[in-house]
Amino acid sequence: MQIALPDSENAEQAADGQARAWTQEIPRFDHPRLLQHSLFDRGAATRAALKAGVLGALVGMLIPVVAVVLAGWMAFYFYRRERGLSPGARVGSRLGGAAGVVCFAINAILIVIELFVLHRQQQFIESMMKVAQAIGYNPADPEIQAAVHNLFTPLGLLLTLSFAMVFTVLLSALGGALAALVLRHPPRG
Repeated sequence: MQIALPDSENAEQAADGQARAWTQEIPRFDHPRLLQHSLFDRGAATRAALKAGVLGALVGMLIPVVAVVLAGWMAFYFYRRERGLSPGARVGSRLGGAAGVVCFAINAILIVIELFVLHRQQQFIESMMKVAQAIGYNPADPEIQAAVHNLFTPLGLLLTLSFAMVFTVLLSALGGALAALVLRHPPRG
């Protein structure tokens, strides 16, 4: 087996070409989407999601569903205000979803504290019976009573909180995407 070794002149040219390749400038990508993605700041996104999630949880005590969508909107707004640029709907929905997770976590902790620490299960059961009656169900029906009581078992609570988390994150992500579409232009500095 023979190995062909380059002669000294070809080796110098190869080394010179490699050195030139290392010193060339990296091409710039000025496409708005590539530039926008590279400027995404996780720290600013985290701060915006935390602020919006806490505010969403507080407002949620008064108007629950609207507050979740508003939390997503506020997350986008806070990120936009801090960074000075307006990301697209995709980033807006991610910011909103993160705010929804924070909002849900705060509400879930408060509900668990009320149920198990403050022993207010009976008050929750009575309020669920009122909701069932408002929907049109008979609260005296044994099947309805059993269904409501099953919501407050550990498995029922886990399923209810899982559904509530998905619902909260989706609504909040929708709020962030809507904010990105409505507030397209970067803020004036």
